[in-house]
Amino acid sequence: MVALLDRPRTLPEMRPLDCSLPAELEAREPPEARGLARDEVRLMVSCRQTDAIFHTNFRALPRFLAPGDLLVVNDSGTIPAALTAIRKNGDEFALHLSTRMASHIWAVEPRKTAVRAGERDELPDGGAVTFLAPHHGSTRLWRALVELPLPVFTYLGRWGKPIRYPYVTGEWPIEMYQTVYARNPGSAEMPSAGRPFSERVLSALAAWGVQVAAITLHAGVASLEEHEAPYEEWFEVPPATAAAVNAARRSCRRVVAVGTTVIRALESGSEPSGLVHEARGWTDLVVTPERRIRSADALLTGFHEPRATHLAMLEAIAGRRHLESAYDAALANGYLWHEFGDVHLIL
Repeated sequence: MVALLDRPRTLPEMRPLDCSLPAELEAREPPEARGLARDEVRLMVSCRQTDAIFHTNFRALPRFLAPGDLLVVNDSGTIPAALTAIRKNGDEFALHLSTRMASHIWAVEPRKTAVRAGERDELPDGGAVTFLAPHHGSTRLWRALVELPLPVFTYLGRWGKPIRYPYVTGEWPIEMYQTVYARNPGSAEMPSAGRPFSERVLSALAAWGVQVAAITLHAGVASLEEHEAPYEEWFEVPPATAAAVNAARRSCRRVVAVGTTVIRALESGSEPSGLVHEARGWTDLVVTPERRIRSADALLTGFHEPRATHLAMLEAIAGRRHLESAYDAALANGYLWHEFGDVHLIL
């Protein structure tokens, strides 16, 4: 599966869920800073068939799954992708590395500043970034040549910081942005649905007979502008994971995707029948209610921004009416949003 990297990016006609998100429901720090273990965030469980909603915490997850269910997780690790760039006049601006397109070519986001094609700016320790062209015509992302004096992950480990948006107060180490099962570094932003998992929860799931398989999808920076389609991301569905998903579906066991990144990867490697193949490459797939989801039966996810394109994917699995009801319940019961917030299991 290889995306056509130079075609214009257009968002399919859709009307993602809208709601008003109070500022006090934005998770501004990791749960550990609020006196909680990572697996003590709240869990809301909503059942599509009955519209029943349960309020609990994440350690109770095994109670809502059955022996034989298959959890599919994203093992991409988060990289410290935020750097400081310096112009010739000495002005500094934040540069977010989003997606490595080739050896030294990246999709990048110069934050809150205008750049021009051909502009070359300094990076720490002798690095440099040269802006080549807007990425797919975006007003936000650019393709850029990123020249570094060290291997990229070594360099970022020394000079980079985790990408942080204004709702997060304080700076937190990269460990706060990792899942416990991260194995393959490459995500600019944490695949955050999996953050609440702990070794304790994984052990409890294994003891209950729940299986776990992994895909890799390196998440780029979030598409924050309304109507902006998600950009292509590199993914891999290993043979063992494809086989596990197909075996679960043949025997009528549930496939539970942990995060929208998992849905995007599985759907990119699936046939209309739902059969999942080993696959790797670039995906620019946008999952909508009209397209439907064919490779998973349930989804564990965070709470998404009003009008975010991810909400169209949630609607594809939950339906509009159920999703509206669930989000009304989340708002009424004070669930926390964003990467350090609470999570939602849609069954």
